[in-house]
Amino acid sequence: MTSQPMRSPEQDHLLTPKNCAVLIIDYQPIQVTSVASMDRRTLVANIVAVARTAKLYGVPVVLTTVNVNTGRNQPIIHQLHDIFPDIDPIDRTAINAWEDSDFVDAVRKTGRKKLVMAALWTEVCLAFPALDALREGFEVYPMIDAVGGTSADAHRAGLDRIVQAGAMPVTWVQFACELQRDWLREETVPGFAEIVFAVEGH
Repeated sequence: MTSQPMRSPEQDHLLTPKNCAVLIIDYQPIQVTSVASMDRRTLVANIVAVARTAKLYGVPVVLTTVNVNTGRNQPIIHQLHDIFPDIDPIDRTAINAWEDSDFVDAVRKTGRKKLVMAALWTEVCLAFPALDALREGFEVYPMIDAVGGTSADAHRAGLDRIVQAGAMPVTWVQFACELQRDWLREETVPGFAEIVFAVEGH
């Protein structure tokens, strides 16, 4: 019952706190309330769990919103702002975040090739930048239980499209466990338990 030596956190083929970044795209009130593919309270609880996990393990996070500065849309939901009060979301007008140079620059500045992506809606604001990122050589991990579409069919079609292009779907619990990996990494065990078991038990 002896753990193997810790694998290189930068070179590991699995997700680690040192080789991935989390992209959270357009979690704004209008987008949340228009999701029809899953329960919206569960959706918010799950993206909050993703955000808290990223913060616990020190994973770089890029936040973006659409159409806030134009006055056509509201800012990021308060649950995410409360977790990242010091991160100013990158606001844009492009529907596809990958067509916004500030967003792409922020992603590149993380220095990470593995991108854990969550966006509303699945079929648009997740699918479009995921496809572009894949074409540019990034590895894309869509957070399938923290995203939603305008219908169940739209959600499935969006996921199918990016998976067929090479994306590797993950769930938020899988993400947390993949970062933790070993109970001997005791410094993050309390936070891990608080996130995973609190949400799982809701």
